[in-house]
Amino acid sequence: PLGPNVDGFEKEVAEYVGIDYAVALISGTAAIHLALKSFGVGENDIVFCSSLTFPGSVNPILYEKAIPVFIDSDYGSWNMSPKALEKAYEKYPDPKTVIVVNLYGQAADFDQIRDVTGRYGTPIIEDAAESLGATYKGVQTGTLGDIGVFSFNGNKIITTSGGGMLVCKNEEVVRKVRFWAAQARD
Repeated sequence: PLGPNVDGFEKEVAEYVGIDYAVALISGTAAIHLALKSFGVGENDIVFCSSLTFPGSVNPILYEKAIPVFIDSDYGSWNMSPKALEKAYEKYPDPKTVIVVNLYGQAADFDQIRDVTGRYGTPIIEDAAESLGATYKGVQTGTLGDIGVFSFNGNKIITTSGGGMLVCKNEEVVRKVRFWAAQARD
């Protein structure tokens, strides 16, 4: 699970998407789980997430005993609707984070989504499991949120037959995630 090949893969993915740090994990689902943990998501916290997604995007919310609130899709892109996201804040004004899923190789409308989440100070986990290599206004997916997540399962754009990766600009987050992923042993 560790060694020069994994280190090299992390470095190559980080360089490819143009971000500072990456940590390889057992799955994309594990990456989402540790991203939630890094934001302090816990019991009864509200987490907004895309309604059209694979269970791996939602199950980690339940692992932390938090409450998923599904945000409907935009008719044109099938990705999270910024209008539906705005409406969700009317009922749940203080979600702990938002998981935005990029479906079928295309990014959600991150300008509008960040406009909404920015007004509330809500961090974004970008589930880019299906969009490695795609861009949004010239920026690689996986780098549009506060934390990005990729999957390398057999049905993904690049596969290692399994595994995932968490990417972000914050070295401290990656350090914590790497520690947790190694059974939190000192």
